[in-house]
Amino acid sequence: MDGLTIFGLLSVGAMLLFYALEPRGPHYVLAFAGACAFSAAYGFLQGAWPFGLVETVWTAVAVRRWRRL
Repeated sequence: MDGLTIFGLLSVGAMLLFYALEPRGPHYVLAFAGACAFSAAYGFLQGAWPFGLVETVWTAVAVRRWRRL
């Protein structure tokens, strides 16, 4: 595996982990937003711009949810 693939794996893995932990507190919602941003960066770096775009939207949704908490 190259570095970009490892970065993507860790980003998406962090998304899954923090999404599961969201009920425990708002800091996990913010961590989920950060993981979404990293996943978006991975998508754009990989050249999969639709994935990057969707992850960017998920980042905005998670930040908005965090602000409401």
